[in-house]
Amino acid sequence: MTAIGNRRLKPSTLMMGHGFDPTLSKGALKPPIFLTSTFVFESAAEGTRHFEGVTGRRPGGAEGLVYTRFNGPNQEILEDRLGVREDAEDALSFASGMSAIATLLLTFCQPGDMIVHSGPLHAATETLIARILGRLGIGWLDFPAGASEDEIATMLEAAQARGRAARDRLLGERAPPIAIDNTFLGPLWQQPLAHGADLSVCSLTKYAGGHSDLVAGAVVGSAALIREIRIMRNTLGTITDPHTAWMLLRSLETLQLRMERAGANAAHVCAFLRDHPRVEHVGYLGFLAPASRQADIFTRHCSGAGSTFSLCLKGGEAEAFRFLDSLVIAKLAVSLGGTETLASAPAAMTHLSVPEARKAALGITPNLVGISIGVEDPDDLVTDFAQALDSV
Repeated sequence: MTAIGNRRLKPSTLMMGHGFDPTLSKGALKPPIFLTSTFVFESAAEGTRHFEGVTGRRPGGAEGLVYTRFNGPNQEILEDRLGVREDAEDALSFASGMSAIATLLLTFCQPGDMIVHSGPLHAATETLIARILGRLGIGWLDFPAGASEDEIATMLEAAQARGRAARDRLLGERAPPIAIDNTFLGPLWQQPLAHGADLSVCSLTKYAGGHSDLVAGAVVGSAALIREIRIMRNTLGTITDPHTAWMLLRSLETLQLRMERAGANAAHVCAFLRDHPRVEHVGYLGFLAPASRQADIFTRHCSGAGSTFSLCLKGGEAEAFRFLDSLVIAKLAVSLGGTETLASAPAAMTHLSVPEARKAALGITPNLVGISIGVEDPDDLVTDFAQALDSV
């Protein structure tokens, strides 16, 4: 049920039961965890029909449960709910955010193709594109965030000239799909499909999981494209496992509450950090220059500034490390979107393997600190950041 009469139910309501029928599970209020690797067919003909669907031999996909590498009750309920917030036609869950990205790229990229993307991407995604897909004869071209349409068009023309296959794919009848990594703002503050993207990708480890106790990923989008990705996922086996899917169902129920609290906390903390004498710069979406292209994009596409931001301290790596080592409430760890506040040094941690020239071009300097704000008391967080800055 997605509506009562003419009223369409909101995502926060649908997260409580959408996609699950208690009568199919002995009346259980919540879905059980289906820890099974395979499912029994009622007849050989039924089994054949299911396999025709999961292998793509027959359009429409599986009409029933086959094998946990392909589908399962927990995964299917999860995928029903993942598409709700972005009003997506279909959704897929994966064992990690990177397995979602890798499966997507392997589905649509062929030797001679060119991946055109904004920069920077998640460090592991850039490594996948440049170092792994590059070995398969797939090229890449990145443009800086905030580039104008004319600048991007010029780069696309250059990409088309680099190879016949790339040119044919860009100019052919079927345009390359546009995929957006929506991990940093999540489904609450940004909805790429509503702005023309074909696919929205995210790490469910972050806000959707939200408790730093699981790893998973998702792709949502048009049914036609999801169908192709599903076939690749069936082959690679990159689907979410049943227990992780069940944990995500639990976490999705409080997603909006957690994100709203974390977003409000981040605004409170950033307001304190912005004018602190030991702070050089706060990279927070709420502080974008009003007349800038980035601010224009943010205003048109986003409904909130999120809970993740960067902090440049006056000094270098030594000052950044002293600050990190002095934090009490905030934990020194990498990730974002959890209930707890996290802080890390990107140049020395998540982006350690990124070439120095590229780190410099992207502003990933030794004095940069990455912060993800959680749901703690906001004044307690300010106190913690204040005492840590005093040590710098």
